[in-house]
Amino acid sequence: MTTDCTPQQLEFQGVGRRRVVASFDGGTLSSDGGALLLGEVERRRGILRQFAACFHDRRHPALIEHRVEELVRQRVLGLALGYEDLNDHDVLRSDPLLATLAGKADPTGSDRRNKEDRGKPLAGKSTLNRLELGAQTQDRYRKIALDEQAVDRFLVDVFLSAYEQAPASIVLDLDATDDPLHGEQEGRFFHGYYGDYCYLPLYVFCGSHLLCARLRRSNLDASAGAVEEVERIVDQIRSRWPEVTITLRGDSGFAREQLMAWCAQHGVEYVFGLARNARLQRALGAELAEARALSEASGQAERIYKDLTYSTRKSWSQSRRVVGKAEHLPKGSNPRFVVTSLRPEVWAAAALYEQLYCARGEMENRIKEQQLCLFADRTSTHWMKSNQVRLWFSSVAYILLDELRRLGLAGTDLARARCDTIRIKLLKIGAQIRVSVRRVCVCLASSYPYAALFTQVFEQLRAGPAAIG
Repeated sequence: MTTDCTPQQLEFQGVGRRRVVASFDGGTLSSDGGALLLGEVERRRGILRQFAACFHDRRHPALIEHRVEELVRQRVLGLALGYEDLNDHDVLRSDPLLATLAGKADPTGSDRRNKEDRGKPLAGKSTLNRLELGAQTQDRYRKIALDEQAVDRFLVDVFLSAYEQAPASIVLDLDATDDPLHGEQEGRFFHGYYGDYCYLPLYVFCGSHLLCARLRRSNLDASAGAVEEVERIVDQIRSRWPEVTITLRGDSGFAREQLMAWCAQHGVEYVFGLARNARLQRALGAELAEARALSEASGQAERIYKDLTYSTRKSWSQSRRVVGKAEHLPKGSNPRFVVTSLRPEVWAAAALYEQLYCARGEMENRIKEQQLCLFADRTSTHWMKSNQVRLWFSSVAYILLDELRRLGLAGTDLARARCDTIRIKLLKIGAQIRVSVRRVCVCLASSYPYAALFTQVFEQLRAGPAAIG
């Protein structure tokens, strides 16, 4: 019996007398030619190199074919390019372009030890899976361990190094979100608000910069662990920028005595949403009536702001400034409240709510971007620790694309584009790959419609200095 090696031909709708046929026999081609830009981001910022340094490799050096940094690069670049599943890498492992970007000395894989691996320069799914599971246990079979504290420091260091000089003030956004689970993962609980079994990760952003992504069980308060995370982040920031003014911002889930008291003790300002109650609404009664009268007269939404001094009956240790928004919409009353340490002479009530507090919605967009575009919710291993590693891989992929956006897309039409838009327009380019002794030649598609933009982004990335170390 002989094996038929002829590629299967797929016949499509013809054009006139011409048949249209297709088969997967084009040779060394890639659909990810634009990934070269991610290589330029890495050259300039060294993000993947720094992240790989958080892993400790206890494997025997003589038996290693894939260095930890190569594995980390392969996994993160795969996520950035849209390959969420480890199974994808059993095919991707033959891609010479991805191998080049992962740092492989021989992107053809012709130097592999085992005959069956030759022509496959990259790691397969099993090797990458061991990289993720190594964080779960320290037994003799887990040879690659991850220093979690080093990852925490790395995320903040990348943010700090993005500035040439210290800013006068920064706002740190805190938020919790649901990470739905579809199996029997460790730490799985039902969350009544989200109506599903999920994790409840805590995120900290500063603008578009990701500073913390902490996976948590969902049977916790939204603010659980926030004081500890904020304390280490603030300490690390102030060690570099001792004079910077820091403001925390979050929804009502973070308006907790412990966090607000910590801010007061450490010179950190805050503005948090505050859940409305009967006492607060009574205090805003006159303003709500006035807003209603204005809305009925104009037929549009009307709002009036009021400064209050307020304290809970039991949970707060002192009275605090609360800004109430008396808003009336065509469909009814919509009172809202925030609690803040900021003084009225610095931030008037309307500006505090509309300009400072409402800007936190941008952080929610960044979280959605990471979950929807970079697969942060792909926490499908059994253990929480290895799922935390997956969340960090997704986080680093987000940082890589965000740095491409910040450094390469400034001044272009894609300066504020989402990660998936950047991927489709700049990274997904058909390319032919030719590898010789002296170079890797990437021939990008001649019909690529954004060639001028691609060249502009490349030149902006090359204009910056390479990362040190």
